[in-house]
This record gives sequence, structure tokens and C-alpha cells, in this order.
Amino acid sequence: MGYPQKKVSEVSKNRRGRAAGKVSMALALMMAFVMAITALTGTAQARHRHAKKPAKPAVSQSAQQQSQENQAKMPKRTAEPVLRIGLQQGKSSFTVMPLVDKLQLRTESSKAYPLKAAAPVEIRWQNGSFLVGKEKLKGERLQLMPAAALTDAAHFSLAGRSYRGTLEILAKKGGLTAVNLVPLDDYLLSVVPEEMPTDWPAEALKAQSVAARSFALHNRDRHATDGFDLCTATHCQVYTGVGAEKSASTAAIHATQGEVLFYGSEPIDALFHTDSGGMTENSENVWGSFVPYLRAVKDTANGTMPWTKEVSTAAFEQKLAAKGHNVGKIRSLSLSPLKIGKAAADRTASGRVKTMTVKGTKGTAALTGNELRSLFGLKSTLFGAKLQGDKIVFSGFGFGHGLGISQWGAERLAAGGMKYDAILHHYYADVTLKKMY
Repeated sequence: MGYPQKKVSEVSKNRRGRAAGKVSMALALMMAFVMAITALTGTAQARHRHAKKPAKPAVSQSAQQQSQENQAKMPKRTAEPVLRIGLQQGKSSFTVMPLVDKLQLRTESSKAYPLKAAAPVEIRWQNGSFLVGKEKLKGERLQLMPAAALTDAAHFSLAGRSYRGTLEILAKKGGLTAVNLVPLDDYLLSVVPEEMPTDWPAEALKAQSVAARSFALHNRDRHATDGFDLCTATHCQVYTGVGAEKSASTAAIHATQGEVLFYGSEPIDALFHTDSGGMTENSENVWGSFVPYLRAVKDTANGTMPWTKEVSTAAFEQKLAAKGHNVGKIRSLSLSPLKIGKAAADRTASGRVKTMTVKGTKGTAALTGNELRSLFGLKSTLFGAKLQGDKIVFSGFGFGHGLGISQWGAERLAAGGMKYDAILHHYYADVTLKKMY
């Protein structure tokens, strides 16, 4: 990531003066950019600092050689990535509250506008400039920048929520976009407790931390056309800022710092869902495309999280017609009995529905399990269906798409003593767990 840059001949003193002035201005802008990036990563770097370095013990030449060989085999580490999280879009204005001292606002072409902690400031866009109070800052990208290294705490609030990292406001078509620039593990401090209960076993929380970190890296730039990497909703991962942080999940994130799941040389799309119902699913049966590490595996328990949903035949017929399947009055349903972990012509290897055939007075329609789940709000595609009088009764197990980690499955494995790395390898096939930073 980064933000979207002369040989001077001998001329008169006046021309040299103007050239020097331009160079000075360019150097000043470059220094401001370097200060912002340095401060943004200061918190992440601080995690690795120690007050005193211990004295190095004497080692033999052979031991030194062995150590060098071992280091050569280790994956190369990088700096902790900084993510761009889209907080809000399409707004006419933002009110930002600085929570620490020495913050300032500036655009790519303006001077710094100093801010005071706990003093809210309204930001608007007008005729090519940002209006900050009575000041006009010309540009299309306004940055909330620190004048010194940031502390390990919330730095600003927006719309009632506090966030770590820094803020960038973009002038886009349709309004202003607020983007939080935040180190990856600081981002996870909010994500993990939003995605998994923090009173669950520590090893399950560690597995979730690694999965969430891997998912974020794989899906970085998902919202590139919007000006950021990831959104704050379930489309990406739920992110609500400092208010969501919990000590148990924070400990899990710190314990797995920088650990990422790789398939080959790339971070994996570490999908997860609430409960598999007894067995996870192959990617091609959900997405239609083969992903080598998203393979169906049996869970520790079978028939978990049972559910039932009834739909009137009238509502069922209406929704089918709206989707182009005008079968008339329903006469019968064709779907083999559900047996978890048993494939059939109309079911996957896990038992999820491939297709269900509906026969009516005006014709027949074959609907996929994913279509049925979407149309009728079913918790999963691991279900059976029966026509009972004037209603259709769906009965199934599990909750979610069934790909990757089953969160309740991870909870059960952790409660049984399994370590987080073994949990991850159980749900993701042929992956490698590496410390990336």
C-alpha cells in the first residue's frame, strides 16, 4: 500500500532562488509523509522493543553455522502491514474527535492544521477544498496525521466509535469517505471479539486470530475502487474499533502475532462459519470453483445446531415465480433423505443439497441448495424438505456456508485439548503456518 514524484542548470540568481524554493517545499512534503508512516507503525514496532538487550552468550563456530542455516530456512519476515479500513462512505461531512495530543490535519498540498485533544472538528468538502472550521485545505485527500509517535491507545473517534491508527478522508463522487489506517494486529483487536465469543477456550481464539489475519491479507484491496482495503461489515470482517476489544482475544492475538496461513506463497482465504452441522464443505459446491485448501472434513460432533423453518406453499410459489420459476401450484418435492457425510446424486459429500426438484401444475424447476438458502433465509444447505399440506418444512443442521473453520467445531476441539495450529490444519488442507512479521 502507499499513497497514490529535477537536474538544475546554471541560471540567474532569481531562477536559482525559485528552484531552491520548490525543492525546499518538496523536501518538506516528503518529510511530512515519512513522519506519518513512521508514527503509524510506531505502535507495532514498539511491541518488539526491549529496554535492555541481554548479553550474547559465547557460542562455538559450529553452533553459529547451524544457527545461520536454521535462519536461512525460516520464511522472510516483513514489517507489519497497515490496512485501510473503510469506516463510512457518501457523507457530506464528518465530525472527528482527536483523543490524543499532537494530531494535525493536512492534504497533499496544504500546510498542517493543528488539533487539540477532545476538541471535535467538523470537516466538509466544498469546491475542491476541505473546510475545517474556518480554514480551507485544498486537495482531495485529507490526513489526520500525528506530529509524534502514536501511543498504544485509541487516537480518534468518529460517529461515536473510537479507533486506533490514523484517519484519511477522501473526496469521492457521491460524498466523503472516511478510511482508518491501522496496523493489522491492531485491526484484529476489534475483529476477533466481534467474530468469536471471548469466553471460549484460548486455543479456539488463537485459531480464529490466525484465520482472521490470513483472511484480511488475502482479501486486501477487496474495496480498492472505493479507496480502501476492507469494509467494517460481514462482507469482509466486523470491525467496530476499540470499544469491542477484550482481554482474552487480545491475548490470543498477541500469542499468535504475525502468524499467517499460506498455500504456496500466498495467504489463504481463511473462511469461517458458525457451525458445520457435522461436516464442512468443498469450495466448488458453494462457489463453483475448486480451492485446494477448502476441502470437506468431518467435525467432532454430528447433527449439531439443528433448525427448522416452515414456508407456506403460497409464499414458496410466489418467490419461485419472482425468480423466473413459475411452476404453478406445488404438487411434490424431490430430494433424497439427509444423511450427514453421505453423498447422493442431489447431495454433496457432506450431505448438503446440490439440487431440489419442485413439481407444480405448470411445470418443474430444479433449485440449488444455495438458491433455496438465499430465497428462504435458511441457516445452511444441510437440510431435508417435506411438503406437508399447505406448507413446506425445512429441517437441517449447522449455520453458515460450511467452508473453512467451523467456529463451534473449533470450540469443541479446543475444549478437548487440541492446540490452535492443529485446529487450523484440521480445517484447512495442506497449508503452512508461517510467522510473517
